[in-house]
Amino acid sequence: MPIVTCVQVGKSFGAERIFAGVSFQIDPQDRIGLVGPNGAGKSTLLKTICGLLPALPDAIAFDGAGIGGLATGQIVRRGIALVPEGRRLFASLSVEDNLRMGAHASRPGRWNLDAIYALFPALRERRVAPATSLSGGEQQMVAIGRALMSNPRLLLCDELSLGLAPVLVKEIYRALVEVCSEGLTALIVEQDVSIARTVSRRLVCMQEGRITLEGASADLTSDQVSRAYFGV
Repeated sequence: MPIVTCVQVGKSFGAERIFAGVSFQIDPQDRIGLVGPNGAGKSTLLKTICGLLPALPDAIAFDGAGIGGLATGQIVRRGIALVPEGRRLFASLSVEDNLRMGAHASRPGRWNLDAIYALFPALRERRVAPATSLSGGEQQMVAIGRALMSNPRLLLCDELSLGLAPVLVKEIYRALVEVCSEGLTALIVEQDVSIARTVSRRLVCMQEGRITLEGASADLTSDQVSRAYFGV
């Protein structure tokens, strides 16, 4: 059974329609790359899945139960966590306190401070420093670690590579693929199509609020992805 099912999910802001009728599913232990141009609705879809934006009760199902309309805290406790675009760290808190915030849901699992520091050793050395004093790459590690501290079954990642040097992007995605290999399911919004194809098992492309392509990342050609991305 799919871990997530989206059925005709729509989202409008005033008179502006972001997307309408988006339907797709996420299978357990899948790793999906979600790509598309700016304004396609990718981040909005992630925010809708995790409850930051409202949805009809039965539009989104997690483990077969409707979660549309639930508060974000309820959705986190069920096992969905978001690594937001721009990281959104608590500037007044240390690295370690930011990580502890992710454990507020009190879900059981392997992810605790020691496990996060083993995944990202640089954070152990900086654990008492203000989180926003770290480099961009280290801040992204904190954001991922904070999400993992909730011990999710589904991790939603929004633009992990944004503003980072290629060497840091490679390190962060290496860690993410390692985590997913242990059974975590992930939906990854990524502006860089080549990165998305490399780190995902399945690729979904959105363009102007609709899904234009979906398939195994290794099987899709560059021409197919380009046509779906640009709508030509």
